[in-house]
Amino acid sequence: MSNADVLRHSIAHTHENLEIRLQRARAMAHAPDQPRQALEVIDAFLAMASKHLGAVDAVLVPAVHTQVDDADRLVHDYVHAEKGLELALAHVKARAYGSAYDADRSWTSVWDDVADSLATHHGSERALGEALTSALDPEGLDEVTERMWGAEAGAPSRPHPYAPHTGVAGQVSRRVMHAVDAFWDTTEGRMVPEPGRRERGKPGKFAQYFLADPRFDEDEPPET
Repeated sequence: MSNADVLRHSIAHTHENLEIRLQRARAMAHAPDQPRQALEVIDAFLAMASKHLGAVDAVLVPAVHTQVDDADRLVHDYVHAEKGLELALAHVKARAYGSAYDADRSWTSVWDDVADSLATHHGSERALGEALTSALDPEGLDEVTERMWGAEAGAPSRPHPYAPHTGVAGQVSRRVMHAVDAFWDTTEGRMVPEPGRRERGKPGKFAQYFLADPRFDEDEPPET
């Protein structure tokens, strides 16, 4: 396995975590005796998914636009899948918080839509990653992957399916929605997991993390 695989593995790793959080949230939705805990688990899933989508829009989509020949088709297909997932996530939030529009829908129906949309989105995001992996050298891929992680911190924490996703309008929208979401998350005491900090280094500690291939500076004394 080489550093050229880091973006592929980052995408796969993220979606594995999303699937785990989805299953936890789906299980907690059927725990009426623990309403607060159920909301925390559901909110954590929604926040993780929303922040990842924002990071893809902020970093991966522009990189594909500038580096890949067939970018327009790939990005069009991706944004279509992304909006489908965001809409499904928005229905989860509406159902969890008692919106009249989703009151008659069963949780099974809501979660089935999320599972289907997440699988479709994974395929579209994987296509972006494959195209970019073919276009960039390992150092460029490592940089894109680290920027993806960093962009999650400034991404919206709630789904916004009708907001702009690409271009300058998308950049402005993400900044505004991040600020608005952060305000309401604090006001409502909502659970929003944040990515942990990772130091950067050569040949790329983020790559080392995913490739299970750590390297150490010979001048640095080993930790005891």
